[in-house]
Amino acid sequence: MPLEIVTIPCLSDNYAYLIKGPDGVCLIDAPEAGPIIEALESRGWGLDVIMITHHHNDHVGGVQELRNRYGCKVMGPKAEEAKLPPLDMALEEGMNGGTDEAYTVPMMVPGHTLGHMAFYFPNAGVVFTADSLMALGCGRVFEGTPEMMWDSLSKLAALPPETRIYSGHEYTMSNAKFALSIEPDNAKLKSRYEAVAEARTEGRPTVPSVLSEELETNPFLRANLPEVKAALGMQGAPDASVFAEIRKRKDNF
Repeated sequence: MPLEIVTIPCLSDNYAYLIKGPDGVCLIDAPEAGPIIEALESRGWGLDVIMITHHHNDHVGGVQELRNRYGCKVMGPKAEEAKLPPLDMALEEGMNGGTDEAYTVPMMVPGHTLGHMAFYFPNAGVVFTADSLMALGCGRVFEGTPEMMWDSLSKLAALPPETRIYSGHEYTMSNAKFALSIEPDNAKLKSRYEAVAEARTEGRPTVPSVLSEELETNPFLRANLPEVKAALGMQGAPDASVFAEIRKRKDNF
């Protein structure tokens, strides 16, 4: 049974995701309850599980209302348990579970926060990355270090290239503009910029993206490449230092 994935815009620029599969319906992050309830009710779905990626309020703000309404279980990273709504299951790497295409692998991807988790569905070829890897970007390094974030992005970059990346925000247009400031001559990036601009003009989400496309166009995944290091005047610098410079430039862009 293939997964049915519903992208739900929330707040000003967040995304939540409903996933219907052989084990029922699960939700990745709950920025606010209203749009999620509307998406569930319009399909006649219940809600069995909420899986939280990290503790920031724009990812957990709707958890309690949804739990009260649907009686769903709530799971999230054990590393952030003290900062999260009460968890029915505190997740660590290795606590894989689920049936067929809903088989889920929790991945620790710290950097944005110290306990940030991504949820990888290998049999379905999708990963929910929230504020770690984003379309043409990555989350700000709020709690971790650039080295930690680079390690997390490298871990995600090693997934199969056809993996679809469902990230937590609609930041792709601003990310694309920044990416062009790093690699103005990247033909694939220029083409992607045009596609993103068209999608946003038409009000379409720019997620999911495909990992192979991120590897070709996302500067945060390309900090290890000689041409990117040369563009920054950082030939021979450690990959994590190049990533840190790109992140600093984006923070001030």
